[in-house]
Amino acid sequence: MSVRTLGAVATAALFASGAQAQLDELLLIDLSVPNQVTLTATAGLSAATVSGNDVFGVYFEDFYAADGSVSLGDTYVSGDLVSAGSTFDGTPELYRDATDDRGLNMYSWATESEVTFTAGALAFTGSTTWTVDPARYAEMLNNNTVGNIYFPADEVGDLGVADLIGTYRVVPAPGAATLLGLSLGLGAVRRRR
Repeated sequence: MSVRTLGAVATAALFASGAQAQLDELLLIDLSVPNQVTLTATAGLSAATVSGNDVFGVYFEDFYAADGSVSLGDTYVSGDLVSAGSTFDGTPELYRDATDDRGLNMYSWATESEVTFTAGALAFTGSTTWTVDPARYAEMLNNNTVGNIYFPADEVGDLGVADLIGTYRVVPAPGAATLLGLSLGLGAVRRRR
C-alpha cells in the first residue's frame, strides 16, 4: 500500500470512529411558550446500558447559565414522556438544586421501580409539559442550548456515578425566540405609524 492510500484509510477510520462516538439527541426542550417547559422525545438511541430508579431521574448538564439560588417550582400540565419500555405514571417532576448547580433534572415518570436505558435502543417516547413561575422561566431563557443527559442523576454531584446516555437541545434557541418576538413587535409598531 502506498503512503497516500494508508493516509486515506487512516482518515476514513478517524471519521468513522468520530461518527460512532457522537451521542444521539434524546430530548428537545421547548421554551417557546412563556412560563412553560415542554420536553419531547426524539428517535435518539441511548449511548449506554444503565438501570436505576427514576426517583433520581435524568440530569441535563449545564442547562442553566448560572448556579441556582432558588429551587424550581413546577406544575405538571399534561403529557406522557417516559423512558422507552416503561409505563408512564402521570407524576413527572422537574427539579433544580438551589445551590451551586447549573443542571436541570426530570424524575418520577414511570410506574416501574427501576427503569433501563439500553445502548443502541430508543431512549424515550412521548412529550410532557410543565408550567413554571415567571422568574424561573426567565432563568431558563438564559441557558445553554445543548448539553449532555446523564442517568441516574438528580444533581451535579451524581455525575461521577451516572452514565452519559445522550444529549438534549433547546428549541427554539432562546436567543432566536427573543429575536423573533422583538422583530414581530417592531413590525407591529411600524404598521401603526
